Amino acid sequence: MTIQRFEPGPRMSQVVVHGNTVYLAGVVAHKAAGESVTKQTQEVLSIIDSHLAKAGSDKSKLLTATIYLTDMKNFAEMNAVWDGWVSAGNAPARATVEAKLAAPQYGVEIMVVAAK
Repeated sequence: MTIQRFEPGPRMSQVVVHGNTVYLAGVVAHKAAGESVTKQTQEVLSIIDSHLAKAGSDKSKLLTATIYLTDMKNFAEMNAVWDGWVSAGNAPARATVEAKLAAPQYGVEIMVVAAK
């Protein structure tokens, strides 16, 4: 079975496809970095949509999602955006954890796995 890599770099690939499974690296908001968790989550989910499309998938095929927040007090704010985005009836298994991220301007990072 072949492995496809999209946007590969020396450290990681943004998207890896193996068989009928699509793995995304953790996605952060670059344009909205330092802005509200709402704006960052909106950008992150838009990037996820784009990555999934490149791999021949979409949000209705999500299997799992891991969401990292720098502060759990932003949980409801992030969920307000997530709930409006996630495909009705197709919500993935999900975990949300509080963690320090790679840089202080990031408030949310999301990593997903989807079927093709």
